[in-house]
Amino acid sequence: MSTQQSRNPVGSHVPVAGGLASVGLSYARDLAAETVQVFVANPRGWATPQGNPRQDEEFRAACAAGSIPAYVHAPYLINLGSHTEATVVRSVESLRHSLRRGRAIGARGVVVHTGSATGGRTRAVALKQVREHLLPLLDELTHDDPDLLIESTAGQGASLCSRTWDFGPYFEALDAHPKLGVCLDTCHIFAAGHDLTGPAGTHQTLDLLVDTIGEGRLKLIHANDSQDVVGAHKDRHANIGAGHIGEDPFRALMTHPATENVPLIIETPGGKEGHAADVERLKKLRDG
Repeated sequence: MSTQQSRNPVGSHVPVAGGLASVGLSYARDLAAETVQVFVANPRGWATPQGNPRQDEEFRAACAAGSIPAYVHAPYLINLGSHTEATVVRSVESLRHSLRRGRAIGARGVVVHTGSATGGRTRAVALKQVREHLLPLLDELTHDDPDLLIESTAGQGASLCSRTWDFGPYFEALDAHPKLGVCLDTCHIFAAGHDLTGPAGTHQTLDLLVDTIGEGRLKLIHANDSQDVVGAHKDRHANIGAGHIGEDPFRALMTHPATENVPLIIETPGGKEGHAADVERLKKLRDG
């Protein structure tokens, strides 16, 4: 891990099975990561495990000492727009758990997918339900708690949020709560139909996002290339420069006013070697 301060810290989602600090931070150091993202529960389950206080404190202290911004990614099953009551109840429990664990490890933000309107219901009905269950969670958060960062999807199915302007109704449903922010995934936004390529593709997309949510709400970027073409509505990540987005948009990303001091986290294929190469590639695009 690196203590160097830069406009856009670059890092990776890191595995933590076996120890948040002992495994996760070791992996991050091997990548020379300047920022990290972790799971605090099985991402494909509903379990809400207690943390290991010693590992939590070690992780928190190391990130603080190295000025490493840390983030939690909430489980994928969470959907506050679901028509199934059991799913909504479990989603609230799961998200509350991620936020509490995020606070315990000193995370700046907890990333959660925006969900979808299942059961053939309208987006308006689903968003009303999101408000009913998410606003109380947001109101529980104090200054010391992580921000809640909503992440749009690639536009599959009845997604509540896939294009930049979809964040507008979502923010309105939550009264643009001060603890609410956005995590922008480059693969998702590209797959949803925003062409990041070309002379100004990335900047135009970021302009649209700021027009929708206002300044200062973009808190994290998931920097992932896309295996599929723009508008494919497929969430398949590729290594930086090896997909249909290409390197140039990532370079442009790190020059837009909205991304100043916003960390970049990769969630790309290839294991540790692939991750190390992508972290290094993004740093070169940033510093070159």
